[in-house]
Amino acid sequence: MRAGVRGRGGLLLLIPPFLLALQFLVGIRLPRAHRAGGEEERRAIAFSVISIEPESSSRHREATSPGPYLDEEEARGYEDENEMPTRQVGSRALEVQSWAAGAPSFTAEINRIVTYITRPQVNCSRVLSPGQSQASQAPAASLSWLLCAEDWLLPAALSPCVAYSFSMGGGDVDFLKTVLGLGCEVHRFDPSNSNASGGHLGNSLASNRGDGGVVSQHKMWLEWRAPRKRKHKKRGTLGSVSQTLADIMEALGHHTVHFLYADLLSAEWRVFQNWIELGTLSSVHHLVAMVHLHWAGFEVGGTDEEVVRYWFSVLQGLRASGFQLVHSSPAEGHSILKQTVANAQSSYILSWVNMTH
Repeated sequence: MRAGVRGRGGLLLLIPPFLLALQFLVGIRLPRAHRAGGEEERRAIAFSVISIEPESSSRHREATSPGPYLDEEEARGYEDENEMPTRQVGSRALEVQSWAAGAPSFTAEINRIVTYITRPQVNCSRVLSPGQSQASQAPAASLSWLLCAEDWLLPAALSPCVAYSFSMGGGDVDFLKTVLGLGCEVHRFDPSNSNASGGHLGNSLASNRGDGGVVSQHKMWLEWRAPRKRKHKKRGTLGSVSQTLADIMEALGHHTVHFLYADLLSAEWRVFQNWIELGTLSSVHHLVAMVHLHWAGFEVGGTDEEVVRYWFSVLQGLRASGFQLVHSSPAEGHSILKQTVANAQSSYILSWVNMTH
């Protein structure tokens, strides 16, 4: 009997240590379970971040894409161009104008654009005529182009003067003579010129002013597309055969082009659009350009009515950028988009002045 009591008493004495041991074991396992749960939560959070990134990147590409007609590489090129703050001064999107008659009408669109480009908007009391570097009153005879020579629109006597000419037909001879007579640093761009400097700066402002003026020849032409991959350019090195006006100015170290002549052989519409949208026009003071109407132009498409409305929209973009028409001179041909139009020419030489300077 006593032995049975002693046995039960021994078991009772073993219960407290057993409970303590059980509590200790449970205490050890619970933190491990908690840590495992934390690791699972962190893995879930990390996975959710990774799953969101591609969607966000896709939305960003959609928001910054220039439009459905550009491939991804071209879009990156345009994004790079737009990220350069120095190109955004005075920039504006090209605004497509309303139909002249409220609906598509070739006759109405032609009448509107021809009226616009044949009516000067500025009456200059003094002008520079082709081949002349001395200002005078506007001559009675019709001339191919005129530069507005009001004192406040010309470079000061001792200040730098820069002139560019883009021409492959040799029609810029009188322009070159005029700007050289003004003492400008003159650069001529012609991709067909075998005597050009091959894209390298051929002379300096000092040499222009020191020996009566020379012309730097560059075997190069204007580009209207933003470059796909931008590279830092050394000053004085133009690089490839085709560059935007902004890149040419950067390479030559010019912030302003006082006089610019352009006969771009039907590329002028897209080039003008590039200048408008990138704000390059704010750096140009006087512009003489031939516009061609016999066909739509490079990379310009649509119906005849849409093409003429696009041309007019570009001209309105020039005006919105501060350019006022000084002089208009009819050139060759009598058809517009291969259609004979009364009282209209296939091309015109237009002279503008930037009134914002």
